[in-house]
Amino acid sequence: MRRRDYPSHLELMVLLAVWRLRPDAYGVSIAKEIEERCGYTLALAGIYATLERLQEKGLVKATRSEPTPTRGGRARILFSLTAAGVEETQATWGALARLAPKAVLS
Repeated sequence: MRRRDYPSHLELMVLLAVWRLRPDAYGVSIAKEIEERCGYTLALAGIYATLERLQEKGLVKATRSEPTPTRGGRARILFSLTAAGVEETQATWGALARLAPKAVLS
């Protein structure tokens, strides 16, 4: 059987946050989403390091938004899941769900 490299806990949280926030997933919004939904306060440096790893794995892609006046004319870097990112997230979530006791899922 082939060895599978599943995303880490943090990578999975970031993937799920990017998926939930589409099309407005950027560093700060991802950190806020994880904090609000999971109770974890993460440094932006950790979020960006994770996003960089996910990009290297081909699971997310980055695009620049239009410049915004609220950011002093600077653009945001927006993240979205690639097709491989969607597949990996679903596979990992499915594996976790199959392992979880029924009491956890209800």
